[in-house]
Amino acid sequence: MQRRRADDLLGRLSADQVAPGHLDRAGAVSMAVLLLVAGHETTANQIALSVAFLLRNPQHAETFRRADGPPATAVDELLRLLTITHTGRRRVATADVPIGGVTIRAGDGVIAAADIANRDPDRFPGPDDTDLDRTPNHHLAFGHGEHLCLGHHLARLELDVALAALFRRLPALRLAAPEAELPFRHTHPIYGVDHLAVAWSAVG
Repeated sequence: MQRRRADDLLGRLSADQVAPGHLDRAGAVSMAVLLLVAGHETTANQIALSVAFLLRNPQHAETFRRADGPPATAVDELLRLLTITHTGRRRVATADVPIGGVTIRAGDGVIAAADIANRDPDRFPGPDDTDLDRTPNHHLAFGHGEHLCLGHHLARLELDVALAALFRRLPALRLAAPEAELPFRHTHPIYGVDHLAVAWSAVG
């Protein structure tokens, strides 16, 4: 029986790369696992953190209950404030690099901390304030340049749809545990919460 090619990412990967021998099976499996972890773990934790943040700040939650939806800038502000890649990228300079009035010498160690950069007052006026209409908002939650996350458009869409649907359908949603008891993942490479206890009541 001839198998029909699946018209999805992994199906195309198998047909276009594995079948012709450009990529072996182990490489394809490794890529599939990477896509699952990078595409699920990050988004799941960003959604949970965003829900916790909005429940602690109900004036901002109202933005996601609007009939016409939140502004396109809202999700990016949450991404900036709640940067889940919080451990920094450790790198070694291979050449002298002048940046911000300082020269990083070849061989120097560098930690590129996106969470700190996302609160740089020179780039973001009132960096600790929440401005869901902030523009421009050139945060580094998805990286930058050739290292920009390939799923950033999908991630934004998932966050926008999930948060709007949740807060519209459950307007009485609330945290079921004090904030101090939330199990934040401070030592995990992906910041978030292990679980988020919520409760709600019927309205209307």
